[in-house]
Amino acid sequence: MRTFSRVIKSTHMKSSHISCVINASPDLVYEVVADPNQLSRWAEGLAQAAVTRDGDDLIVASPMGEVRVRFVPRNDYGVADHDVTLPSGTRVTNPLRVMAHPQGSEVLFSVRQIELTNDEFERDCAMVAADLERLKNLIEQQTLQP
Repeated sequence: MRTFSRVIKSTHMKSSHISCVINASPDLVYEVVADPNQLSRWAEGLAQAAVTRDGDDLIVASPMGEVRVRFVPRNDYGVADHDVTLPSGTRVTNPLRVMAHPQGSEVLFSVRQIELTNDEFERDCAMVAADLERLKNLIEQQTLQP
């Protein structure tokens, strides 16, 4: 009897879940998160300038180059998932949630290691954490103003 063995290369994609608590209602936070016109105010890791529209897609100047972004339709569940089509043509789905929290809201973003080295993935996670902190500051400063 002949035995065949085959080595199967395992590719393990890492995910990191980054969250930030914001002292504001989930509805208010979701309004900012789901508004494409607000992206460049808080999501510098994605949008470095105002976005332009092409149908349901957003054309965004990002640190990765020009990318296409498509958000799920607005909903009552705080879901702001969005697909980003990278300059390479690869589409990355980014889960993004706004949830109720005892101190207001919690925003949760899942980062996936697609087309990134480990160092690039760590930098991407740090950029998302900085973006969520900018979102927190933007919203909390707005709610404190009379």
